[in-house]
Amino acid sequence: MVGGLAEDSNSPMPEKMQTFLQQTWHKISAELGTTFNFDFWSLCQPKRSTYPSCRAIIFARKYHKEHAMCLAIQQAYYLHAQNPSEISTLTQIAAAIGLDVDLFAQQINSNTLKQQLADEITMARNMPIQGFPSLVLAVNDELFSIPIDYKDCATSYDKVLDILTNQLKGES
Repeated sequence: MVGGLAEDSNSPMPEKMQTFLQQTWHKISAELGTTFNFDFWSLCQPKRSTYPSCRAIIFARKYHKEHAMCLAIQQAYYLHAQNPSEISTLTQIAAAIGLDVDLFAQQINSNTLKQQLADEITMARNMPIQGFPSLVLAVNDELFSIPIDYKDCATSYDKVLDILTNQLKGES
């Protein structure tokens, strides 16, 4: 599910937030070797608005293209210096992953998608998580947060598998 984060807004992202995010990108790049296209900050008008991207992912989910949409949004933002807060960017992405662009444009700001997003945000806020991405296991109406180590994916995979196996067996 998606988590929302920042409501629809056409207001420019505050300078402080832009600086913080650029520093975060540099830190992630240094620690994990992740590539970022820092041209985003000079070529785009950054906005603090993630709801359009979340709705695009929900729309794509109906057509079994949720993963493709999510990956394409990330690549547009982090690698191609395109603004995922802009409907025009999301529409280009929808076309690129083979979605019906006319239907996408018609529905991206629909009340139906807005309600689906609101429902997912409510559900996410009721889960034992601190941010995204997160992994939560549901067993007999009980939710368990599963820790993920993004710095050591191989070890994290083994740890996650152990935790899941133990939780499903009823062990702590």
